[in-house]
Amino acid sequence: MFHKDVIPRTSAFLSSKIQKIERNRPRLRITYLLLLGRLKDWGDQKSWQEFFDTYWKLIYSVAIKAGLSDAEAQDVVQETILGIAKKVGDFKADPALGSFKGWLLRITRRRIADQFEKREKEHQALGRSRSVEQPAPASASSPEDSTRTATIERVPDPAAFDLDACWEQQWQENLLHAAAEKVKTQVSPKQYQIFELYVLREWTVRKIATALGVSPGQVYLAKYRVGSLLKKEAKKLKKRFK
Repeated sequence: MFHKDVIPRTSAFLSSKIQKIERNRPRLRITYLLLLGRLKDWGDQKSWQEFFDTYWKLIYSVAIKAGLSDAEAQDVVQETILGIAKKVGDFKADPALGSFKGWLLRITRRRIADQFEKREKEHQALGRSRSVEQPAPASASSPEDSTRTATIERVPDPAAFDLDACWEQQWQENLLHAAAEKVKTQVSPKQYQIFELYVLREWTVRKIATALGVSPGQVYLAKYRVGSLLKKEAKKLKKRFK
């Protein structure tokens, strides 16, 4: 379930959260089209498009913060969404699985663990391959070996990573981002620009009015309308995907 405070109540809240989302938006090369062929026989494609657009950033961000690489995180996104698609009927039929939020977390956690297991197997295979080669003298150490060691040491310990806390934080931020993307389709570009400048960038009313050639009343109207739509869309997402 969502916490009661998930819906933004003030401009300051929206400003801090959405600005943080925009600064840390991940660059994901995977697209919905990559999954389309594998999901083509599984029902409403428009709904899957909406689901993908709503949740890929959440899954990807958590995977990256857990210590996976970009390519590994992309695999987690794809395999998690495919897992959801294959078992979504079971979830609907079994309330014992709990909330959708918790169910999605469990699937994402398993896919992240799969990637760490795959990485470990690859490291072990590399170690076995190198062990059959002629060992170098103890005093010899190539730059390649030093680089490899440093890279491995930089990988976070998955056992020490608090995935539940990370998931909660990313869930809240993803909700706001998804709501903002929907609102952009419901208002004019200028209205959203006014809201962004006033609420997110904290420009003064006078500065916005001068820069965009609008009246102070239009600034306040845009703030109220876009802010109200954000709350409405966040509530709809909460209800649909709780």
